[in-house]
Amino acid sequence: MKIQLPQKVDYIINQLMKHGFEAYAVGGCVRDSILGKEPEDWDITTSAKPEEVKKIFYRTIDTGILHGTVTVMLEKEGYEVTTYRIDGEYEDNRHPKAVEFTANLAEDLRRRDFTINAMAYNGKGGMVDIFGGLKDIEDGIIRCVGSARDRFDEDALRILRAIRFSAQLGFEIEKETLEAIKEKKEHLKNISAERIRVELNKLLLSDHPEKLFIAYETGITKVILPEFDIMMATGQYNHHHIYSVGVHTVKGIEAVGKTKDKSSAMEQWKELRLPRQFHEFQSKDKLILKWTLLLHDVEKPSCKFRGKDGEDHFYGHQEKGAQTAKNVLRRLKFDNETLDKVVRLVQWHDYDFSLTPAGMRKAINKIGEDIMELLFEVKRADVLAQNPDTWEDKLTSITKAETLFYEIHEKKECINLKMLAINGQDLISLGLQPGKKIGDILNKLLDCVLEKPEYNERKTLIDIAQKYLKDEC
Repeated sequence: MKIQLPQKVDYIINQLMKHGFEAYAVGGCVRDSILGKEPEDWDITTSAKPEEVKKIFYRTIDTGILHGTVTVMLEKEGYEVTTYRIDGEYEDNRHPKAVEFTANLAEDLRRRDFTINAMAYNGKGGMVDIFGGLKDIEDGIIRCVGSARDRFDEDALRILRAIRFSAQLGFEIEKETLEAIKEKKEHLKNISAERIRVELNKLLLSDHPEKLFIAYETGITKVILPEFDIMMATGQYNHHHIYSVGVHTVKGIEAVGKTKDKSSAMEQWKELRLPRQFHEFQSKDKLILKWTLLLHDVEKPSCKFRGKDGEDHFYGHQEKGAQTAKNVLRRLKFDNETLDKVVRLVQWHDYDFSLTPAGMRKAINKIGEDIMELLFEVKRADVLAQNPDTWEDKLTSITKAETLFYEIHEKKECINLKMLAINGQDLISLGLQPGKKIGDILNKLLDCVLEKPEYNERKTLIDIAQKYLKDEC
């Protein structure tokens, strides 16, 4: 098998070989190249020790020299070059106490997590595949190198990485590896929240987020996301739903941005969609959408009760869920922007739009213009995870609300105090003293403009403000 190495990667490998050392591209870049994917980065492994690598190349950075890693800089690009190594004893299910350099490539590949990540390649010697990675790629299997139990004892993050790779590649996890995951899952308690977050993000953004079910079945979520286990155990006896809260949640994550369902309801809905089709969200917004769908019904279990109509109801789960979502995201050390938007989307995901221009302006003001496009996608994905018999009217309503939103946005109609044609200084110039009353009157003026956007001119608003002041005297 031949892999087309990038010119600079090939150059580094050849320079090391010219100086009498072995050198290969290794790990994920080799795996992705075999799969026809564009590698995110290229890692190089070599028999040269770090100080020997530094002598060969003009500019290097000691990025992880204690563990054998030197970054070789070519122009403005950096490439990590790591000496073959054998990891010493692991003390915290994550990091080896020490590493030992070796001249044996097989020893270096033996310490890696999965067979599909334990292959090396260069243009001269071709593929080095000691542990059957090519066969496992062909068969679509995630398998640990050597003993799965040993690999997970060494680095517990590999437990979650197995699920994540399964989700990204659509592969099945080999039986022994799966059994070791069940046995060693508690080791994940020793892994930092930041590391857990990164793996969960990649899983949710993958083509197969339904692999979250494997995390549930193996007991992983009980350790890192116990809220999901409670959702999985909560049924929904309600004509809007055909799944448990947990299954509905995963179906919603899958539905984000998808329009491939061929049911008649979906086909009718597609004809009503806006000309711009699915909004091209930035990668950060896509992650916000996925986490919102994961947490949007997180408090349904605690709010569930059986009504007189014989159906389950979940009143108040939105507000309570917003607080729990905040707690979960804080626990996982999310940034403030992601936390803020997910929490607000969870709070408003069940909001019932009034399908009039005034009703939509009031909704934008209440919810926040910055998350409206995200909210439409959340609501749409939520519906597509419900009973298909109830889709049509709901999806039509979302599209009508979305149309109203874009019309308001394109007309630049006032939807908040910042867009109001007058401000507090204008009211002070009318003789009003600084204080709470200024805010009260500005909010009354905003209410007028939300009803009738044509009122948003300075003279008109001053006239209305003077009337308010006169009525209060």
